[in-house]
Amino acid sequence: MKRFIIAFICIGNSCRSQMAEGFARFYGSSLLEVYSAGTHPAERVSPDAIAAMKEKGIDISSQYPKTLDEIPAKLDILITMGCGVSCPFIPNFYREDWGLEDPVGGSPEKFREVRNLIEQEIFELITKLKNVKNVNELKKI
Repeated sequence: MKRFIIAFICIGNSCRSQMAEGFARFYGSSLLEVYSAGTHPAERVSPDAIAAMKEKGIDISSQYPKTLDEIPAKLDILITMGCGVSCPFIPNFYREDWGLEDPVGGSPEKFREVRNLIEQEIFELITKLKNVKNVNELKKI
């Protein structure tokens, strides 16, 4: 089975993209080579994001915010989180924007809400990818 190189990109790489990386690694390890990064990385992953993921049994406490230079220069799949900023061009075969609200500064309930939306998006993406045999088919999903 083909493993797809995927990156989740947002501004700070402290919440949404980190949770997406955690879910993608947890649920898609046989299908995905997973990265995340930010256009302006924060100093650390949000403790609230770590706590929200821990509630799902996923530990992202060892993850850290990364720059775009720290991920592969060419991706199969690029997912932006809905940051409202333009992402520098990163070569990719398939791209989506998930349009998710940034939970930074929000309540634990807001983090849970965004976390659950990310989990749903990951499930949907993995389901689609299970039927894709090569990167050229990504344009069709």
